[in-house]
Amino acid sequence: MPSPPPLTLSPIVAGLWRIVSWQLGVQERVRWIEQALDMGITSFDHADIYGDYQAEAQFGEALKAAPALRDRMQLVTKCGIRLRSAQRPYRINYYDTSAAYVRAQVEQSLRNLHTDHLDLVLIHRPDYLMDAAALADTFATLTREGKVAHWGVSNHTTSQFALLHQRHPLLTNQVELSPLQMGALDDGTLDQAQQLGLRPMIWSPLGGGRLFTGEDEQAVRVRAEMERIAERYGINLTTLAFAWALRHPSRPYVITGTGRMDGLRDAVAALDVQLDAEDWYAIWTASKGHSVP
Repeated sequence: MPSPPPLTLSPIVAGLWRIVSWQLGVQERVRWIEQALDMGITSFDHADIYGDYQAEAQFGEALKAAPALRDRMQLVTKCGIRLRSAQRPYRINYYDTSAAYVRAQVEQSLRNLHTDHLDLVLIHRPDYLMDAAALADTFATLTREGKVAHWGVSNHTTSQFALLHQRHPLLTNQVELSPLQMGALDDGTLDQAQQLGLRPMIWSPLGGGRLFTGEDEQAVRVRAEMERIAERYGINLTTLAFAWALRHPSRPYVITGTGRMDGLRDAVAALDVQLDAEDWYAIWTASKGHSVP
């Protein structure tokens, strides 16, 4: 079977983990998707567990109501976390990358999203019991069946990524990065992305809102520095935070978490910001609380 065509995501990706809390009707969801697409946001990030296992289905209801939208977008989802809920009374939360579970979750996501294929599926968290060879076989089988075009991981270390990537090509590693959480700059994750020529995906670029409301020393320092820089560029803090992440040479895709159109516009506006290296490092310095070595 020929390889699936290359996948290009939009640089700003709409994250849907909060969609259930937005409390939108089906037609409102259709309109929300249309407006995101009109802004150039063509990639939509899901996970099976989002919204207590309800988020995918809510998005899928919109696609069922307006099927033509599917051809204009890339659908990303994740699986591998068994999350306790009323419908799934596990004793504990745990990870599962067995062939049967991954297949079951992929097929459920296809049903939820009213689509015949998923553009990208990520293993949501590293499973310490992952059998890399068996999981790679599962990837290959589901790709051969036309159900999943591309595979990746989320929150995996460089060695965990390499272990799986050598058995089945991965497209991306979705990791946390923000002016308040910079671990990916130092743990090799973004270096590996550049080495392999694979663009990472970034979640929580606003520090889960802590950038705006945090009262801890780090958040206060970073916010003060970013407000000075944002004023000079004539942009707001949201746009600056996205521009800071986008400035990295690994060419990341950066995920939003907002249902507000203004929030999406602020994220997209970052694509037009040319952030100076000194300003990028000023934010780094404020976050670390010390100068570069």
